[in-house]
Amino acid sequence: MKENNLNLPHDDLDARLRERLLLSRPVPGDRLMLADATLSAALDGTRALTPNERQALSASPLTLRRFRQLSLERHAAAQPRAANDPVWTGSSGMLRAASTAEALEALVTDDGYWTLNFLPQDGGWQVILSLSTEAPFAERVLREQPQLRVIDGGGAIVLQGRLDADGECERVWPFATAPGSHFQLYGAGFAVEPVAP
Repeated sequence: MKENNLNLPHDDLDARLRERLLLSRPVPGDRLMLADATLSAALDGTRALTPNERQALSASPLTLRRFRQLSLERHAAAQPRAANDPVWTGSSGMLRAASTAEALEALVTDDGYWTLNFLPQDGGWQVILSLSTEAPFAERVLREQPQLRVIDGGGAIVLQGRLDADGECERVWPFATAPGSHFQLYGAGFAVEPVAP
């Protein structure tokens, strides 16, 4: 097969471009249309999506992004790792549909290791990142004190800094829009990641 300048087969490049277009297109009022259990069962092959569920998936970029995230997490979990290797390379999460009905107080990453808390303060908000002591890499992160950042679904930095001795990092919320509305505007996703030195 003829290769293009990106060293990808044309079919592979076309598939990636189609995927990017599907995931990034704006849909007014978009929300998660299918539960994680339904999406996971489809990934497992234990339950096929019904025609209505397939339609809901294809019509909702937010649900497609969630389906893709679950697929990537399953793939990563299937990779062999040493039992004593508590290396952490990042965690991600999504704003749930239920979170949009009232003021957002907290977001938790899908792995349950990081929490973002939002506290009203002086007409704005404080955002606090906290690390769970249950995280297998907690001891290492607290010892090495890497620079961390939280980014929204659009890649903007929500918070950046190092954890204190209690496993927390606190900053002023940097946007004019309230946290819940802000995350909705940027695909409802967020990620916690180490900053490359």
